[in-house]
Amino acid sequence: MELVETVELRAQPAAVFAIVEDLGRCPEWLSIVSRANRIEGDEPAWMVDLRGRIGPLSRAKRLRMQRTEHRPPFHVRFERVEPDGRSHSPWVLDAAVAPATDGSELTMTLHYGGALWVPMLDRMLRQEIEGSRVRLAELLSA
Repeated sequence: MELVETVELRAQPAAVFAIVEDLGRCPEWLSIVSRANRIEGDEPAWMVDLRGRIGPLSRAKRLRMQRTEHRPPFHVRFERVEPDGRSHSPWVLDAAVAPATDGSELTMTLHYGGALWVPMLDRMLRQEIEGSRVRLAELLSA
């Protein structure tokens, strides 16, 4: 599964990038991320808790996401890197920021390579993306 979403924001690229380059800020604007704590070490990494609800069903997932590319203020990429030596479904979050007429254009790509993706989860994630656009714009204007 791969989702690509683009949003225009009334903020300079550096301001947008300052938010998306730090997964610890995700809970401020992306409600499916309930927590993202920085892990100290050689490579910037975060323990990210994802939570989603569809009707009476609730699911949670914890991922270790490592920043694998970092080119301020235009591009950042995070990939699931678990240190336990086991094979895990890939998760990749990529953010690209570009100047736009009234500020910036942010393109975020989420890739999930696991087999447990179902249409209901896709619908829930798309609804979350719509809400996150508003919360991110509000965060940038504050």
